[in-house]
Amino acid sequence: MKFTKNSLLGILAVGLACLLTYIFIHSADSVKVMEERPVVSSVVNNPGVPKTITFCGETIDLIRYNMYEAYDRETTSFTYLHSTTLLLLKKANRYFPVIEPILKEQGIPDDFKYLAVIESQLNPRVTSPAKAVGMWQLLEATAKENGLTVTPTVDERCDVEKSTYAACRYLKAAYAKYGNWSDVAASYNAGMGRITGELQKQQVDTYYDLWLVEETTRYVYRILAIKQIFENPYKFGFVLRAEDLYKPIECETVSVSSNIQDLAAFAKQQGVTYADLKRFNPWLRDRKLETAGKTYKMLIPKQSDMYYNTPNTYVHDARWVVK
Repeated sequence: MKFTKNSLLGILAVGLACLLTYIFIHSADSVKVMEERPVVSSVVNNPGVPKTITFCGETIDLIRYNMYEAYDRETTSFTYLHSTTLLLLKKANRYFPVIEPILKEQGIPDDFKYLAVIESQLNPRVTSPAKAVGMWQLLEATAKENGLTVTPTVDERCDVEKSTYAACRYLKAAYAKYGNWSDVAASYNAGMGRITGELQKQQVDTYYDLWLVEETTRYVYRILAIKQIFENPYKFGFVLRAEDLYKPIECETVSVSSNIQDLAAFAKQQGVTYADLKRFNPWLRDRKLETAGKTYKMLIPKQSDMYYNTPNTYVHDARWVVK
């Protein structure tokens, strides 16, 4: 069968028309698909809300609308504040080994370590706009009432160990008053006077039924949310290895009973920099130390432990890392 030039052109024209029709139809389908299921750079999953959670051995029911939504807000916030939450997990590897034994010794539930997490983001030097200081965010009056020294050259609110003991004293006093750890946690933010007064005025029995300022309303839920993430970070999208965590740095202790007029010179004598002395002793407020007859223990980091020559291998909580 022979094809003329005209017949070949006709066949090509029909084929081209069919191809254009096919492309148009499928292009329209593609647009429709893109509209219904657009391409995204990443998947954003909802963390979800369990029916109940535990805090300090107490079971908390989250099915009531305000409790469900309050917990959902905080869990979602921590889940998608990626850099902040990642850093919290890394720093906890260094600070939880200090905090946990003190809580246990003092009879305070282990879950209260998460209060320190939300209070200060595990920063022992942080100061709030209300002048609360340290990892446990203690006001000066509260600190002194609970045995800490605050002077122009010393602020023990920045001493992780001593401030944890002070926080425990407050928490025990609050528990003696309320007999409920959630109310104790709320009082840490608002003060016992405020929580007690509002419970009486609003004629309810628990923090979860109170109408409070936003900061205090969110406070306990923030503790509950960060607890859930710390106990199962992988579930919330945080994937860490042992080498990602910050290693605890071993220190030697030097007792100081007399004044030091130049802490930079003192640091040099100890074989460390002034900066390192301040980092490992954040309670030092000035370039000098006035002891006022007291004895202070300086932490001097070991040179051999101050470098990441090899990856970190210490994992305080096996749930934080993938194997």
